[in-house]
Amino acid sequence: MKIGSLELENKVLLAPLAGITNLPFRLLARENGCGIVCSEMISSNGLVYENKKTENLLKTVEEEKPVSIQIFGSDPEIMAGAAKIVEAEGADIVDINMGCSVKKILKSGSGSALMKSPWLAGEIVRKVRDAVAVPVTMKMRTGWDRTGDGALAIATACQDAGADAVAIHPRTATQGFGGTADWAVIKMVKQSLKIPVIGNGDIQTPQDAARMLEQTGCDGVMIGRAAIGKPWLFSMTVSHLNGEPYQDAALETVRDSMKKYLLATAEYINEEIACKMMRSRLPWFVKGMYGNKAFKESIKQLEKADDYLRIIDDYFDSLLSGVEEDS
Repeated sequence: MKIGSLELENKVLLAPLAGITNLPFRLLARENGCGIVCSEMISSNGLVYENKKTENLLKTVEEEKPVSIQIFGSDPEIMAGAAKIVEAEGADIVDINMGCSVKKILKSGSGSALMKSPWLAGEIVRKVRDAVAVPVTMKMRTGWDRTGDGALAIATACQDAGADAVAIHPRTATQGFGGTADWAVIKMVKQSLKIPVIGNGDIQTPQDAARMLEQTGCDGVMIGRAAIGKPWLFSMTVSHLNGEPYQDAALETVRDSMKKYLLATAEYINEEIACKMMRSRLPWFVKGMYGNKAFKESIKQLEKADDYLRIIDDYFDSLLSGVEEDS
């Protein structure tokens, strides 16, 4: 798959997820075969006005490349300035958020609010396109109703303004993650554009990814929530699309992934904050396994990475030895 001048290893991409797709999670996704990873959304105002907390979200390393950095905002000039900063920090793609439907974002005129104004959306893409040399993409929703007309209008405006690809999560702005994704909208947009179209929404399995590609004709698939706690879904999907055999992750793989995620997060943020964060995040990886509730309880008060490592090892040693506890 090719986006502008950037050629990807495969057509399976990581969707941006607020609060989730930070550097440690992106490293896991990339290690597991994801074609390109994407950051959580970053405020263009925060970047331009040098907010330290915002700038920390920009950190990237060579091991995760290629990486797309997503920015949000509603002022074309500020978005262009933020795009320059993102490119200078090593982004391989600048992605523009036109899909977030959180009230705080909508009130600022950003995210899905841009879908009410194809002209403004196009102007933002044009300014960003003129500001950077790397490919420029955008991610959007269906619009404010189920017809998909909003998505088509925005996608066309962005293509005309110089976007190199568009990604579509075909739920309305008011749906959030409820209901089902209308893949027919992806097909409609794909049939109308000349640039690559990436489909997103309700891909839970490798088979879902294959069905989306077949039903919509889209150029690539973007996986988000289903990969939380299951980053090996990317390699499974790539293998399935290539007609190669694959299997779910072995227990040792799950254990190693949890340890890597913990240690990378401790290094990326700091040990104290990382340990508090892991209390809610490590249980993602053991969902549905024997003893997962007991595991979740056992890490509730942990404050040291070494304690986490010990409990992770004890838990998986018990599973590998055949000890089954109530889930």
